[in-house]
Amino acid sequence: MNNIPFFRADIDQTEGDLIKESLFNSDIDMIDSFEDDVKKYFSTKFVVSTSHGTSAQHLALCAMDIKRADKVICSVNSFPGVAEVIRHFDAEPILVDINEHDFNISIKSFEETLKKYNHKKLKAAFITHVAGLSAQMDEIYDLAQKYDIKIIDDASRAMGATYKGQKIGSIKDSHISCFQINPQFEKAIATAGFFTTNDEEIMKRAKLIRSHGIVSNLTKDGNLDYIYDVVDIGQRYDLNGICAAFAKAQFKKTSNFIQKRQNIAKIYDQELKDCPHVEIPIKTPEHIYTQYIIKIDKNRDNFARQLKDFGINVSLHYIPIHLLTYYKQKYGFKVNDFPSSLKVYQQVLSLPIYANLREDEAYYICDKVKFIAKNSV
Repeated sequence: MNNIPFFRADIDQTEGDLIKESLFNSDIDMIDSFEDDVKKYFSTKFVVSTSHGTSAQHLALCAMDIKRADKVICSVNSFPGVAEVIRHFDAEPILVDINEHDFNISIKSFEETLKKYNHKKLKAAFITHVAGLSAQMDEIYDLAQKYDIKIIDDASRAMGATYKGQKIGSIKDSHISCFQINPQFEKAIATAGFFTTNDEEIMKRAKLIRSHGIVSNLTKDGNLDYIYDVVDIGQRYDLNGICAAFAKAQFKKTSNFIQKRQNIAKIYDQELKDCPHVEIPIKTPEHIYTQYIIKIDKNRDNFARQLKDFGINVSLHYIPIHLLTYYKQKYGFKVNDFPSSLKVYQQVLSLPIYANLREDEAYYICDKVKFIAKNSV
């Protein structure tokens, strides 16, 4: 029987060579080298590397000086880490419903939320770009300017995605854009994250906080590099050299990964477009398919179980945040508070899609999806 994992890393000699170099060549600062690559790719002024994508998001809010009782908007259809980093400040995540067609934040709901919470405690909005498809950023930027809030891109699953030809992470109307190297963090071989910004103060504060708030007194005490001071409460979010080497190798392949995923998506689109009970994702040239999310019109969980019986591992993106126990108990959310997200959640299923998924595996997946749809739904 086939056993197709939901994600399988695409690794070759490039990763091994760079990791070896990081281990045995002390003249190379792999972290600086990785940050330089990112800076060039996004044409951004500043890059702050971190240990993973969630630490990039938390560090971004630290650098923005988010405080207790502040409010930060985020999509109800995002990975729980987004709301989690907001709560770590004892700030409140303000959830917003989504579009049913692309699973991104609804502009109508976003505007209604901005009107409702239009006061000085509302500081920012995390905009999640689901599955590698950008949200409607023109409208979002206009509303952010009108209501005087900062936009933070949650581009954890959108490395290399563009909006109207501009890379997410390089658009100046976003204050900060947060990324992680591996689009499927759960199966990561090595972890790395970063954020891009054009704000020098954000960069300086973030780099201070990511290393315990420690500063060196080299300028005052000459070459005594063991003299240090702590000027702020920090974290340990540094990226280590080995993970930086792996990240650098993977980052070099971004365009290649996108092309391979888009090719797999074409197979899925062609094979499943007329499949009963199955709705494929919307098609747009700027979709980079870090996830391939289909809708099953009924009995989604039974559908998923049968795919797993055929050796096809699937996933779910995402369980709406308002249905998760902590947030439901903390804020008293009701099941129907976000109707579009609830409806989508009851139908969506993510199929395997990654750079080294073979074509024969993709066709096998399609055959089994069609078989189940015809015989079991």
